Amino acid sequence: MQDADYKQQVADAFHRSAASYDRLGVDFFTPMGQRLVELARPAPGERVLDVGCGRGACVFPAAARVGPRGLVTGIDIAPGMIAEAAAEAAERGLGNVDLKVMDAESPEFPPGSFDVVTGSYSLIFLPDAVGALERYTALLTAGGRIAFTSPEFRAGTFPFLPPEFTPLIPRELLGHLPAQWQPAELVERFNSWLERAEDLVNTLEGCGYRDVVVTDETVRMTAPSAATWVKWSHTQGMALLWRHLPEEAAAGLRSRLIEGLEQLADDSGRVVIDVPVRFVTAAVRR
Repeated sequence: MQDADYKQQVADAFHRSAASYDRLGVDFFTPMGQRLVELARPAPGERVLDVGCGRGACVFPAAARVGPRGLVTGIDIAPGMIAEAAAEAAERGLGNVDLKVMDAESPEFPPGSFDVVTGSYSLIFLPDAVGALERYTALLTAGGRIAFTSPEFRAGTFPFLPPEFTPLIPRELLGHLPAQWQPAELVERFNSWLERAEDLVNTLEGCGYRDVVVTDETVRMTAPSAATWVKWSHTQGMALLWRHLPEEAAAGLRSRLIEGLEQLADDSGRVVIDVPVRFVTAAVRR
């Protein structure tokens, strides 16, 4: 799969899901974005660029921190996401938020436009994430900071999902996926520089950053029911898996996920999973 095709698939998937993305009662992206902004520490009056902003999980907490003298610019490749985030910014009456449809691999801004760059579960999915990290250094002011999140990749687990999901996804179903979406291909594409903290630090230092800090924490994912989680999974990155499965295989996976998640649910039917997340912060080296 060519990078342009991959990006178009991502843009199409998230554009279609924008209206319901992060709006089905499953809490994950919002608390993760809030925590990332806490670690990035944007100060009053600073300018923040949030790449792959979605519906604003980082944008809105960052806007609260920079205040009316600051500015948060959110960019996303999916027009629907930008439209939804812009509507919410308008509803909140925020004058310090600017939202644009833009490719996060090559943001079109003058040098030194930002004090902070954030990317929550977004930057790592860029086909040339390392190249993007290097290009972001020019967008940052002297001493500017970057902060992003990544899954904690663990051997033997399905990429990008909490470990609890590994036994719920039969390996034979994955045979329906194109070669480019097989787990081994996904791992090779995305985590060759992310799995070990020392490799991540070395990569960022090679891109022009210093003071790299890698912090592994858990983010609590909550869903009102197993069925709601499965519906929600069609609106986020897992949508790229669902769209490639034949209907019979998709129906089988849907049933298996619901059954497995119901076994993890509490007496009210609510599903609570602590998801391992890697938070990374660094400063530009100049």
